[in-house]
Amino acid sequence: MERLPPLRLLVTFDTVCRTGSMQVAAQQLNVTPPAVSQAIKALESDLGVKLLDRSAKPAVPTEAGERLHRATRNGLGLIEETIDDIRFAAGLGEQMINLSCTLGMATHWLMPRLPLFYSQFPDVTVNVQTPPSDLPMLTGGIDIALRYGDGGWRDCETHLLFPEVICPVGTPELIEKALYSGGLAEAWLIDVRLRSGKPWSGWTDYLRQKGIVRTSRKIQVFDNYVQAVQAALNGHGIMLGWRSITSVQVAEGALVPWPEGTHDFGTAYYVSCDNASLHKQPVQDFRDWVIDLVRQENGMAGTLED
Repeated sequence: MERLPPLRLLVTFDTVCRTGSMQVAAQQLNVTPPAVSQAIKALESDLGVKLLDRSAKPAVPTEAGERLHRATRNGLGLIEETIDDIRFAAGLGEQMINLSCTLGMATHWLMPRLPLFYSQFPDVTVNVQTPPSDLPMLTGGIDIALRYGDGGWRDCETHLLFPEVICPVGTPELIEKALYSGGLAEAWLIDVRLRSGKPWSGWTDYLRQKGIVRTSRKIQVFDNYVQAVQAALNGHGIMLGWRSITSVQVAEGALVPWPEGTHDFGTAYYVSCDNASLHKQPVQDFRDWVIDLVRQENGMAGTLED
Protein backbone atom coordinates (compact mmCIF):
# COMPACT_ATOMS: atom_id res chain seq x y z
CA MET A 1 0.00 0.00 0.00
CA GLU A 2 2.98 2.33 0.57
CA ARG A 3 3.61 2.34 -3.20
CA LEU A 4 0.20 3.85 -3.94
CA PRO A 5 -0.06 7.60 -4.66
CA PRO A 6 -2.38 9.63 -2.39
CA LEU A 7 -6.03 8.69 -2.98
CA ARG A 8 -7.00 12.34 -3.68
CA LEU A 9 -4.65 12.38 -6.69
CA LEU A 10 -6.23 9.22 -8.11
CA VAL A 11 -9.75 10.56 -7.54
CA THR A 12 -8.82 13.82 -9.27
CA PHE A 13 -7.30 11.99 -12.24
CA ASP A 14 -10.35 9.70 -12.52
CA THR A 15 -12.70 12.71 -12.50
CA VAL A 16 -10.73 14.47 -15.23
CA CYS A 17 -10.83 11.37 -17.43
CA ARG A 18 -14.54 10.80 -16.81
CA THR A 19 -15.58 14.38 -17.52
CA GLY A 20 -12.99 15.07 -20.24
CA SER A 21 -12.34 18.52 -18.78
CA MET A 22 -10.23 19.93 -15.95
CA GLN A 23 -12.75 22.76 -15.60
CA VAL A 24 -15.70 20.40 -15.13
CA ALA A 25 -13.63 18.16 -12.87
CA ALA A 26 -12.79 21.16 -10.68
CA GLN A 27 -16.50 21.97 -10.37
CA GLN A 28 -17.38 18.40 -9.40
CA LEU A 29 -14.55 18.23 -6.88
CA ASN A 30 -15.33 21.71 -5.53
CA VAL A 31 -11.76 22.93 -6.07
CA THR A 32 -10.11 25.41 -8.41
CA PRO A 33 -8.82 24.42 -11.91
CA PRO A 34 -5.22 25.18 -10.88
CA ALA A 35 -5.64 22.73 -7.97
CA VAL A 36 -6.74 20.04 -10.44
CA SER A 37 -3.79 20.76 -12.71
CA GLN A 38 -1.38 20.61 -9.78
CA ALA A 39 -2.85 17.27 -8.65
CA ILE A 40 -2.38 15.73 -12.12
CA LYS A 41 1.23 16.99 -12.25
CA ALA A 42 1.89 15.58 -8.79
CA LEU A 43 0.51 12.19 -9.88
CA GLU A 44 2.64 12.24 -13.05
CA SER A 45 5.70 13.08 -10.98
CA ASP A 46 4.94 10.21 -8.60
CA LEU A 47 4.61 7.71 -11.45
CA GLY A 48 7.35 9.15 -13.64
CA VAL A 49 5.21 9.24 -16.82
CA LYS A 50 2.86 11.65 -18.58
CA LEU A 51 -0.78 10.73 -18.03
CA LEU A 52 -2.39 13.47 -20.16
CA ASP A 53 -1.49 14.66 -23.64
CA ARG A 54 -1.82 18.42 -23.21
CA SER A 55 -1.06 19.13 -26.89
CA ALA A 56 -4.64 18.10 -27.62
CA LYS A 57 -7.51 20.45 -26.80
CA PRO A 58 -8.97 19.33 -24.49
CA ALA A 59 -6.21 17.16 -23.03
CA VAL A 60 -6.63 13.40 -23.52
CA PRO A 61 -5.12 10.45 -21.63
CA THR A 62 -1.88 8.96 -22.92
CA GLU A 63 -1.51 5.19 -23.21
CA ALA A 64 -0.31 5.07 -19.61
CA GLY A 65 -3.17 7.36 -18.63
CA GLU A 66 -5.73 5.04 -20.28
CA ARG A 67 -4.32 2.08 -18.36
CA LEU A 68 -4.41 3.95 -15.08
CA HIS A 69 -7.92 5.23 -15.71
CA ARG A 70 -9.25 1.71 -16.29
CA ALA A 71 -7.66 0.63 -13.01
CA THR A 72 -8.89 3.63 -11.02
CA ARG A 73 -12.40 3.34 -12.45
CA ASN A 74 -12.63 -0.33 -11.52
CA GLY A 75 -11.10 0.19 -8.11
CA LEU A 76 -13.06 3.31 -7.18
CA GLY A 77 -16.23 1.74 -8.56
CA LEU A 78 -15.78 -1.29 -6.32
CA ILE A 79 -15.13 0.96 -3.33
CA GLU A 80 -18.30 2.95 -4.07
CA GLU A 81 -20.39 -0.22 -4.38
CA THR A 82 -18.97 -1.65 -1.16
CA ILE A 83 -19.63 1.57 0.74
CA ASP A 84 -23.20 1.62 -0.58
CA ASP A 85 -23.67 -1.99 0.55
CA ILE A 86 -22.27 -1.23 3.99
CA ARG A 87 -24.48 1.83 4.39
CA PHE A 88 -27.50 -0.17 3.22
CA ALA A 89 -26.74 -3.03 5.61
CA ALA A 90 -26.14 -0.62 8.49
CA GLY A 91 -29.49 1.03 7.89
CA LEU A 92 -31.38 -2.24 7.50
CA GLY A 93 -29.40 -4.54 9.77
CA GLU A 94 -32.32 -5.03 12.11
CA GLN A 95 -34.51 -5.94 9.12
CA MET A 96 -32.20 -8.69 7.86
CA ILE A 97 -32.23 -12.38 8.76
CA ASN A 98 -29.32 -14.72 8.08
CA LEU A 99 -30.77 -18.22 7.68
CA SER A 100 -28.92 -21.50 7.19
CA CYS A 101 -30.31 -24.76 5.81
CA THR A 102 -29.31 -27.57 3.48
CA LEU A 103 -29.22 -27.05 -0.27
CA GLY A 104 -32.08 -29.49 -0.76
CA MET A 105 -34.22 -27.83 1.91
CA ALA A 106 -33.53 -24.39 0.46
CA THR A 107 -34.27 -25.39 -3.13
CA HIS A 108 -37.29 -27.64 -2.72
CA TRP A 109 -39.00 -26.51 0.49
CA LEU A 110 -38.04 -22.99 1.54
CA MET A 111 -37.78 -21.12 -1.78
CA PRO A 112 -41.27 -22.02 -3.02
CA ARG A 113 -42.72 -20.75 0.28
CA LEU A 114 -40.52 -17.70 0.90
CA PRO A 115 -42.71 -15.37 -1.24
CA LEU A 116 -45.50 -15.99 1.29
CA PHE A 117 -43.25 -14.61 4.02
CA TYR A 118 -42.33 -11.55 1.94
CA SER A 119 -46.00 -10.86 1.25
CA GLN A 120 -46.54 -10.49 5.00
CA PHE A 121 -43.19 -8.86 5.83
CA PRO A 122 -42.10 -6.91 2.72
CA ASP A 123 -39.46 -4.88 4.60
CA VAL A 124 -37.53 -7.94 5.81
CA THR A 125 -34.68 -9.53 3.85
CA VAL A 126 -33.88 -13.23 4.34
CA ASN A 127 -30.30 -14.14 3.38
CA VAL A 128 -30.27 -17.91 2.78
CA GLN A 129 -26.94 -19.72 3.23
CA THR A 130 -26.33 -23.39 2.43
CA PRO A 131 -23.15 -24.69 4.12
CA PRO A 132 -20.90 -26.99 2.05
CA SER A 133 -21.05 -29.55 4.85
CA ASP A 134 -24.86 -29.68 4.52
CA LEU A 135 -24.98 -29.35 8.31
CA PRO A 136 -26.62 -26.00 9.17
CA MET A 137 -25.31 -24.48 12.38
CA LEU A 138 -25.87 -21.28 14.33
CA THR A 139 -22.39 -19.88 13.78
CA GLY A 140 -20.85 -17.03 11.81
CA GLY A 141 -23.69 -14.58 12.24
CA ILE A 142 -26.51 -17.04 11.48
CA ASP A 143 -29.79 -16.01 13.13
CA ILE A 144 -31.96 -19.00 12.21
CA ALA A 145 -31.25 -22.57 11.12
CA LEU A 146 -33.72 -24.99 9.60
CA ARG A 147 -32.18 -28.31 10.48
CA TYR A 148 -32.85 -32.02 10.56
CA GLY A 149 -32.24 -34.28 13.52
CA ASP A 150 -33.65 -35.30 16.87
CA GLY A 151 -34.04 -31.77 18.23
CA GLY A 152 -31.51 -32.21 21.00
CA TRP A 153 -29.67 -28.93 20.48
CA ARG A 154 -29.04 -26.92 23.65
CA ASP A 155 -27.41 -23.79 22.19
CA CYS A 156 -30.59 -22.16 20.93
CA GLU A 157 -34.35 -21.88 21.00
CA THR A 158 -35.69 -24.80 18.95
CA HIS A 159 -39.21 -25.64 17.76
CA LEU A 160 -40.50 -28.70 15.93
CA LEU A 161 -41.66 -28.08 12.36
CA PHE A 162 -42.61 -31.52 11.06
CA PRO A 163 -41.63 -35.19 11.38
CA GLU A 164 -39.40 -36.08 8.44
CA VAL A 165 -40.77 -39.29 6.91
CA ILE A 166 -39.13 -41.11 4.03
CA CYS A 167 -40.63 -42.95 1.07
CA PRO A 168 -39.24 -44.13 -2.28
CA VAL A 169 -40.51 -41.99 -5.15
CA GLY A 170 -40.18 -42.03 -8.92
CA THR A 171 -42.01 -41.10 -12.07
CA PRO A 172 -45.41 -42.81 -12.46
CA GLU A 173 -44.10 -44.89 -15.38
CA LEU A 174 -40.98 -46.04 -13.52
CA ILE A 175 -42.86 -46.94 -10.33
CA GLU A 176 -45.41 -48.96 -12.29
CA LYS A 177 -42.66 -50.76 -14.19
CA ALA A 178 -40.72 -51.54 -11.00
CA LEU A 179 -43.81 -52.91 -9.26
CA TYR A 180 -44.08 -55.62 -11.89
CA SER A 181 -40.35 -56.19 -12.43
CA GLY A 182 -38.81 -57.30 -9.16
CA GLY A 183 -39.74 -54.35 -6.97
CA LEU A 184 -37.13 -52.38 -5.06
CA ALA A 185 -34.82 -55.37 -5.02
CA GLU A 186 -34.29 -55.02 -8.78
CA ALA A 187 -35.15 -51.39 -9.65
CA TRP A 188 -32.68 -48.69 -10.66
CA LEU A 189 -32.04 -46.65 -7.51
CA ILE A 190 -30.81 -43.09 -7.01
CA ASP A 191 -28.79 -42.58 -3.84
CA VAL A 192 -27.42 -39.42 -2.22
CA ARG A 193 -24.18 -39.69 -0.26
CA LEU A 194 -23.27 -36.41 1.35
CA ARG A 195 -19.71 -35.40 2.10
CA SER A 196 -20.68 -35.03 5.74
CA GLY A 197 -22.13 -38.55 5.89
CA LYS A 198 -24.81 -38.46 8.57
CA PRO A 199 -27.40 -37.37 9.64
CA TRP A 200 -29.37 -38.32 6.49
CA SER A 201 -30.34 -41.97 6.13
CA GLY A 202 -29.89 -43.68 2.79
CA TRP A 203 -30.98 -46.74 0.87
CA THR A 204 -28.89 -49.08 3.04
CA ASP A 205 -30.76 -47.96 6.17
CA TYR A 206 -34.14 -48.02 4.45
CA LEU A 207 -33.79 -51.45 2.84
CA ARG A 208 -32.55 -52.92 6.12
CA GLN A 209 -35.55 -51.51 7.98
CA LYS A 210 -37.93 -52.88 5.34
CA GLY A 211 -36.23 -56.28 5.16
CA ILE A 212 -35.52 -55.96 1.44
CA VAL A 213 -32.46 -57.72 0.00
CA ARG A 214 -31.07 -56.16 -3.16
CA THR A 215 -30.40 -58.57 -6.02
CA SER A 216 -29.22 -55.86 -8.40
CA ARG A 217 -26.35 -53.34 -8.41
CA LYS A 218 -28.21 -50.82 -10.56
CA ILE A 219 -27.65 -47.58 -8.67
CA GLN A 220 -26.66 -43.98 -9.41
CA VAL A 221 -24.97 -41.92 -6.72
CA PHE A 222 -25.14 -38.12 -6.30
CA ASP A 223 -23.62 -35.83 -3.67
CA ASN A 224 -26.65 -33.53 -3.33
CA TYR A 225 -30.43 -33.77 -3.42
CA VAL A 226 -30.94 -31.14 -6.12
CA GLN A 227 -29.26 -33.33 -8.75
CA ALA A 228 -30.91 -36.45 -7.37
CA VAL A 229 -34.40 -34.97 -7.67
CA GLN A 230 -33.73 -33.90 -11.24
CA ALA A 231 -32.50 -37.39 -12.10
CA ALA A 232 -35.66 -38.88 -10.58
CA LEU A 233 -37.86 -36.45 -12.52
CA ASN A 234 -36.04 -37.52 -15.68
CA GLY A 235 -36.92 -41.14 -14.98
CA HIS A 236 -33.38 -42.33 -14.25
CA GLY A 237 -34.33 -44.22 -11.11
CA ILE A 238 -36.19 -44.34 -7.81
CA MET A 239 -34.93 -42.09 -5.01
CA LEU A 240 -35.69 -41.88 -1.33
CA GLY A 241 -38.13 -39.01 -1.07
CA TRP A 242 -38.08 -36.80 2.00
CA ARG A 243 -40.97 -34.55 2.89
CA SER A 244 -38.68 -31.50 2.88
CA ILE A 245 -37.35 -32.31 -0.58
CA THR A 246 -39.91 -34.12 -2.75
CA SER A 247 -43.30 -33.22 -1.24
CA VAL A 248 -44.01 -30.59 -3.92
CA GLN A 249 -43.21 -32.99 -6.78
CA VAL A 250 -45.39 -35.67 -5.16
CA ALA A 251 -48.26 -33.23 -4.65
CA GLU A 252 -48.03 -32.20 -8.31
CA GLY A 253 -47.93 -35.81 -9.50
CA ALA A 254 -44.52 -35.53 -11.18
CA LEU A 255 -43.26 -38.14 -8.72
CA VAL A 256 -45.36 -40.82 -7.05
CA PRO A 257 -44.63 -42.76 -3.85
CA TRP A 258 -43.92 -46.46 -3.61
CA PRO A 259 -47.08 -48.16 -2.26
CA GLU A 260 -46.89 -48.65 1.50
CA GLY A 261 -43.31 -47.47 1.36
CA THR A 262 -43.32 -44.77 4.04
CA HIS A 263 -40.91 -45.16 6.93
CA ASP A 264 -40.32 -42.93 9.95
CA PHE A 265 -36.80 -42.97 11.34
CA GLY A 266 -37.93 -40.88 14.31
CA THR A 267 -36.29 -37.68 13.10
CA ALA A 268 -37.80 -34.33 12.19
CA TYR A 269 -37.17 -30.83 10.89
CA TYR A 270 -36.80 -27.99 13.38
CA VAL A 271 -36.44 -24.23 13.35
CA SER A 272 -33.65 -23.07 15.66
CA CYS A 273 -33.07 -19.43 16.62
CA ASP A 274 -29.78 -18.11 17.92
CA ASN A 275 -30.25 -16.82 21.47
CA ALA A 276 -28.36 -13.62 20.65
CA SER A 277 -30.73 -12.90 17.75
CA LEU A 278 -34.03 -13.38 19.52
CA HIS A 279 -34.27 -9.66 20.27
CA LYS A 280 -34.66 -8.94 16.55
CA GLN A 281 -38.31 -8.64 15.61
CA PRO A 282 -37.80 -10.14 12.10
CA VAL A 283 -36.30 -13.28 13.68
CA GLN A 284 -39.36 -13.64 15.88
CA ASP A 285 -41.62 -12.95 12.89
CA PHE A 286 -39.95 -15.59 10.73
CA ARG A 287 -40.00 -18.17 13.53
CA ASP A 288 -43.71 -17.63 14.17
CA TRP A 289 -44.48 -17.52 10.44
CA VAL A 290 -42.75 -20.80 9.56
CA ILE A 291 -44.30 -22.62 12.53
CA ASP A 292 -47.77 -21.35 11.60
CA LEU A 293 -47.21 -22.19 7.92
CA VAL A 294 -46.36 -25.81 8.71
CA ARG A 295 -49.38 -26.10 10.97
CA GLN A 296 -51.60 -24.86 8.16
CA GLU A 297 -50.02 -27.26 5.67
CA ASN A 298 -50.39 -30.15 8.12
CA GLY A 299 -54.08 -29.41 8.24
CA MET A 300 -54.31 -29.73 4.45
CA ALA A 301 -51.67 -32.32 3.55
CA GLY A 302 -51.26 -35.97 4.40
CA THR A 303 -48.31 -38.29 4.13
CA LEU A 304 -46.24 -39.04 1.07
CA GLU A 305 -48.52 -41.97 0.32
CA ASP A 306 -51.77 -39.98 0.23
